[in-house]
Amino acid sequence: MSVNAEAASAEPVRGPRAWWVLLALIVGLVGGIVATKSGDGIREPLIQITSIVGELWLNALKMTVIPLIVALLITGIARTADAARGGRIATVSIAYFLIIFLASAILGAFFTPVLTAIFPLPASAADAMQAGLASIGNSAASAAVPSAEDFVRNVVPSNVIAAASNGDVLPLVMFTLVFALAVTRVRDQQRKTLVGFFEGISDALLVVIGWVLAIAPIGVLALAFGLGATAGGGAFAALGYYILLVSGIGVIVTLASYPVAVLAGGLKLGAFSRAVIAPQSVAFSTRSSLASLPAMLASARILNIREEVADVTLPMAVALFRATGPAMNLAVLFYIAEWMGLEPNLPHAIAAVFVAVLMSLSAVSLPGEISFVSSIAPIGIALGIPLAPLALLIAVEMVPDIIRTLGNVTMDVAVTAAVDRRTASRK
Repeated sequence: MSVNAEAASAEPVRGPRAWWVLLALIVGLVGGIVATKSGDGIREPLIQITSIVGELWLNALKMTVIPLIVALLITGIARTADAARGGRIATVSIAYFLIIFLASAILGAFFTPVLTAIFPLPASAADAMQAGLASIGNSAASAAVPSAEDFVRNVVPSNVIAAASNGDVLPLVMFTLVFALAVTRVRDQQRKTLVGFFEGISDALLVVIGWVLAIAPIGVLALAFGLGATAGGGAFAALGYYILLVSGIGVIVTLASYPVAVLAGGLKLGAFSRAVIAPQSVAFSTRSSLASLPAMLASARILNIREEVADVTLPMAVALFRATGPAMNLAVLFYIAEWMGLEPNLPHAIAAVFVAVLMSLSAVSLPGEISFVSSIAPIGIALGIPLAPLALLIAVEMVPDIIRTLGNVTMDVAVTAAVDRRTASRK
């Protein structure tokens, strides 16, 4: 993604604007609860108006998802392939990134149902949230997870244009993956032309998403009003549960960084723990892996990681690697599935892991709230889960996003140590 596009997309969702979105969520929920006590003469007209406004804003988000999937996947895979051509250190780094991505997705798919089974969303809150979701309109119509047989039959598309038109994400992802891999095998000039074309598309779409998120306070307030009017106080309990659940999955991934550093990187636990405090502090205060890069480089020097490894792997990690992404993105979708009373089966879970890994790979250098939409929406569409909850969950993404960044920078340093040890043993 170009610098200009990244700046344009990042501006609406960083800093004070995120607090306005959170405030809009609270005001909308409280306003809906108050309107319920004012009688149907006031409540119903307000619900109708806010439902229209909220659905328009939600549709504006959804309209970018399908073309963005194609553009980001092609540019992400091309960027990864180019990085892997940069020598042994780069190749080993990419290999570790992919292994951790897969492990993160499996961890999220396994631990989220375990945690929800041990600490289930209260039935009253789930029922209230389902009723509240119904107030948003056709965009939030109750979903039905497709049968396992139909799911498998449709993995390979007979008509990719029809798949895109119907919102069939898994077959679209399969075609795009094959196409992107083919792009990496064509001649340099043609490859650069194709990748440049799709980079231009993704840049433009990210700017559009930035514009949509710029008016997020209005859209979130409208959606939250309908939710509060029908779900009542149960909405606050359900959103609090969401923050704890998704953040908990992120903490598990963060803790997994320590055995990676010790077992794969050959570091002492105490030394690694002390060295990553500085980048973790920056990550906590900025929610930015890029801002944490200088502190990560300093940590690598403290840990005696070779400079030539740190100077290659850490910048690559900032650009290509989001260790918490697959696990936490799947946690979001499994939370919504529980909210909606859906039970994805094993084939759906496997497909979700596959899509989560690919979309995390393509979510490079995106601000948290934008990658929240571009990475999670395709998984939700693939599983037949409605996207309306995502529009509300964006408002409380600040806390999980802090955990995401903490986990990412911690794993970045751990993987850099692993790459250092691996490449040193083969010199």
